[in-house]
Amino acid sequence: MSLVSGALALCATVLLGCGRIGFDVATDGGQDGDGDGGDAADADLGGIDTAYVTPLTMGMFDLFGYAVALSADGSTLAVGAYGEQSAATTINGDMNDNSANYAGAVYVFVRSGDAWQQQAYLKAANAGTGDVLGFAIAISADGNTIVAGAPDEDGGATTINGANDDTKDSAGAAYVFVRVGTTWSQEAYLKASNSDPGDNYGGAVSISGDGNTIAIGAFTEDGDGTGATGLPASNGASDAGAVYILTRAGTTWTQQTYLKASNTNSNDHFGDEVSLSAGGQLLAVAATGESSGARGVGGDQLDNSQPQAGAVYVFERAGNTWLQTAYIKASNPDGGDFFGYGISLSATGATLAVSAEGEDGPSFGVGGAQIEGAGQAGAAYVFENTGTWAETAYLKATNTGTEDRLGRSIAVSGDGRTILVGAPQEDSGETGLAATGADESAADSGAAYLYRRVGASWNVAYLKASNTAVGDSFGVSVALSATGETLVIGASRKDDGGTDTGAVYVIE
Repeated sequence: MSLVSGALALCATVLLGCGRIGFDVATDGGQDGDGDGGDAADADLGGIDTAYVTPLTMGMFDLFGYAVALSADGSTLAVGAYGEQSAATTINGDMNDNSANYAGAVYVFVRSGDAWQQQAYLKAANAGTGDVLGFAIAISADGNTIVAGAPDEDGGATTINGANDDTKDSAGAAYVFVRVGTTWSQEAYLKASNSDPGDNYGGAVSISGDGNTIAIGAFTEDGDGTGATGLPASNGASDAGAVYILTRAGTTWTQQTYLKASNTNSNDHFGDEVSLSAGGQLLAVAATGESSGARGVGGDQLDNSQPQAGAVYVFERAGNTWLQTAYIKASNPDGGDFFGYGISLSATGATLAVSAEGEDGPSFGVGGAQIEGAGQAGAAYVFENTGTWAETAYLKATNTGTEDRLGRSIAVSGDGRTILVGAPQEDSGETGLAATGADESAADSGAAYLYRRVGASWNVAYLKASNTAVGDSFGVSVALSATGETLVIGASRKDDGGTDTGAVYVIE
């Protein structure tokens, strides 16, 4: 199944500290869920230095910013542009070529003093039309290893660094790029051991802090096996999904295991999202199409009463063996919630943030009533492991609205105390410190919400840009530094360089 079908310069150095260009905040303090406002310093964004980041060369429909990833110290930023159209097959190749629609690319930016500069333009060695490189990206803690998914890549190989052919439509691939000094190179071309057409391997990726463990989702893989068997089964469960774990020794990558859900079913889309802890020993996997009506942790996995309610599975590694240790559902599961649309583990793996962009609750802020009333407004949930997993917070926007899709993206800081959630279909046209979200004049302009934990409470700030425009999709992607002090927000449909060229905002 192809992820992309049918339709089809600005500064390289971006200054920081250049004034407030749009990330002033309105907040809802506390956990009352009533959206009645609060102390404007509750979520504490400090001095709010901001940067507006675009690549050296921009093209229409590049969708720059659809995916973002940030190193632990916040000094290296990777940005995916899966609509980028160059046929270049080398690092820093011809960015002005437009002969390969949706080939995709990844851009690397580094901070030097008070400036962000483009360091590299990453392309696959076998770049091809429709591959969508950069649909998903992840970066190691030191910023020296990047994994990028190309889920519509057509190669038929079933081995790492195999033949570059085009015999299996949308089988998918992932690519590992490494940096030595300031020089980037492609280290590996990753393929599934049971690669088949339409698997979309590379639709989700995650990487450990040291860069030596990678998880790759293939959410439309058809295997009908269950559990962490490590062995592909027959293709008896259409679009059930799978996850692959790969490890690196030196510069050599090998597939360590092949993971399936404990309750594999057709159309579950297991592997829609993946998140590794910093140590690479814990893995969370989302299956947004999973249909159980179970609530909380460890419920009835065989129930199929709520189509596309969604679920998250937690796996732990002991040596080279992976075991599923938890099956997690929302406290208010409902069909079409897509619980797991975004997932993010803290560094230790003790905190798990999960979003459900199709959730319909109309409440505001944190801890509100879990009732229906605002279709696809979206929500996020916090789970903590203190020996067993338990849901500890239910997060909503300060200005909850129908179709806002809160939770299209989510990120948690290393210590688990800061969570950033995107709502790219939020409609407020407001900007600046006075923004409340009451205005609805800019459809799908997008917003982001920053939640910070103080003691047992979560405080929330509402983030809008000063250059808000209709259809920007601000919040389609988000990332945080390990401390949570640097925020990155993608707006892949920003039109400043032409239709859907895209942009990224950095807040510090």
